[in-house]
Amino acid sequence: MITKRIIPCLDVRDGRVVKGTNFAGLRDVSSPVELARYYSDNGADELVFYDITASAEGRRLFTDILVEAASTVFIPLTVGGGINTLDDFDRVLKCGADKVSVNSGAIRNPALVGEAAKRYGDQCVVLSADVKRVDGEFRVFAKGGRVDTGMEAIEWIRRCVGEGAGEVVVNSIDTDGVKGGFDLPMLEAVTKAVSVPVIASGGAGCMEDFVTLFQTLPGVDAGLAASIFHFGEVRIDALKRLLREKGIPARLG
Repeated sequence: MITKRIIPCLDVRDGRVVKGTNFAGLRDVSSPVELARYYSDNGADELVFYDITASAEGRRLFTDILVEAASTVFIPLTVGGGINTLDDFDRVLKCGADKVSVNSGAIRNPALVGEAAKRYGDQCVVLSADVKRVDGEFRVFAKGGRVDTGMEAIEWIRRCVGEGAGEVVVNSIDTDGVKGGFDLPMLEAVTKAVSVPVIASGGAGCMEDFVTLFQTLPGVDAGLAASIFHFGEVRIDALKRLLREKGIPARLG
């Protein structure tokens, strides 16, 4: 059985890791390079870096921080924020990223996913979908959760996977930072729609939330969280031991 991945997410603004609730109310946490090194040394399976205001501010992603972080960690690194062109993919991969996450850039130019997959391979292209319920429908949001695109989320995700996205991160805006558990109905809908790895993001408040996630939805490949790891509420090594105790495969050591 494939081991379930535990992935800390580092939301970076102005060179610092920040965290908020429902994609708002951001507060300072730490240096991204120091935090990346800590997670790499303490059991994280992968890391995700988001330059969370790059798309909204129309600027390029934080390459200097990325180069330094990539040189100090020895686990896969996914990077997103302000990815709008193949040149952005190329630049981020050359800075040390293993995978590139695209959200608003794909919404603006849906052909970007397919073009990147052809050039760099499906395994390098991660679709990050910020999803929120609107009038009973799962809706895709752009620009860091600020703009409702009007697109139905499940069909959008299915379309991008068909174009070549090799992995999907499902960010539930409804549960982000609330710590009430992952958005299981949203995640179930996505896992039924696509056959590529699905990463759950938004809502983790304790170790048991990961147990519930993987036991309820065995089709989910990984759990991603930020604040509970950043503020020491959950240690990744302890979480993985609990998963193993519950019969959920997780990599230790």
